[in-house]
Amino acid sequence: MIPKSKQVAEKQLAEKQDPPQKGRRNWGENFREISLWHHSDTAREDAEPRWPAIVALLGSVGLFGVLPSYLSFGPRWLPAVLISVLLIPTIFSHVKGHSIINRILGLSIAGIETFFMVASLTKLVHSLLTPHSQMHSETPERLLISASALWMTNVLVFALWYWHLDAGGPNQRDTRGGHCHGSFLFPQMTMNVQSLAESRQENWFPGFVDYLFLAFNTSTALSPADTAVLTRWAKLLMMVQAAISLIVIAVLAARAINTLN
Repeated sequence: MIPKSKQVAEKQLAEKQDPPQKGRRNWGENFREISLWHHSDTAREDAEPRWPAIVALLGSVGLFGVLPSYLSFGPRWLPAVLISVLLIPTIFSHVKGHSIINRILGLSIAGIETFFMVASLTKLVHSLLTPHSQMHSETPERLLISASALWMTNVLVFALWYWHLDAGGPNQRDTRGGHCHGSFLFPQMTMNVQSLAESRQENWFPGFVDYLFLAFNTSTALSPADTAVLTRWAKLLMMVQAAISLIVIAVLAARAINTLN
């Protein structure tokens, strides 16, 4: 029988040799944050409304229809049909509380939008490198419209990705009593209780508009502005978004302005 005092001494010695890492998140925690299967079914009463994300999704679908045929992958109505087919069961699964199915469908929609956006960007670069492509005969106004549509689509698509992936997605965020960790450090997460109360932000949770603002800053300033990026997957996504925005602005818009001159 080992004396209790000796057990306590051995425990203290072990803690000194291998202290616990309280503030550090490992790859396993980061994976659970974006995992499809890490979920809970008990949501807060003030759960985040989904209509802002639906409006942004429908707006991005409409922007695909604005692009000319030579920048579209397949018929211009194809993204609208595919996304509409998935959007209805996505809304239904959220209403019924099937969080895993809802998350899978939501990520599938974001993946479809990303595919069509990247396909249009690839066709844009190919058209610029082809001397006799249809793009070289476009009017300056039409080129500016195409540039604006691709740029806004980039903002909306990545806002959806950030909204879907940060802190386990909207379904997971709805189950927590507060938002104290995630891949993005919003300004409200650094404020004390008194400052939050004075600014009437004591019940703040990140919503889709917060992620839309983050994506907008990434595409305009090529940086997240007032929000720090903490995890590697978020940094990689923001790098891709900034690169797409830079390509659209520097290549397509610059050509349109030169044509005007």
